Amino acid sequence: MKRHQPKSIGEVIGQYLQENNLEKTLLERHVVEKWEEVIGPQLARFTSNPEMRNGTLYVHIPSAPLRQEFFIGRKEIIRRLNDAVGATVVKDIRLLA
Repeated sequence: MKRHQPKSIGEVIGQYLQENNLEKTLLERHVVEKWEEVIGPQLARFTSNPEMRNGTLYVHIPSAPLRQEFFIGRKEIIRRLNDAVGATVVKDIRLLA
């Protein structure tokens, strides 16, 4: 009978998520949850419906000037969101009216 090395519950859950391709989905959900924390509550008031699809974060911003500001700073926002979740999840941000 073969003996197995004991594993922590974190290792077992991580392995399960990876084997069932759920890790990406979980990280994308985490990005959406971190949106307000990363950009701050003042700016988050002017955005709505952040949604992750295939590595792209879609955010509705009704104000054209604010959309322009987000567009200029999107690379920094992408970096901060990826740092917040500890993985490269966000590759692009699309700003919708």
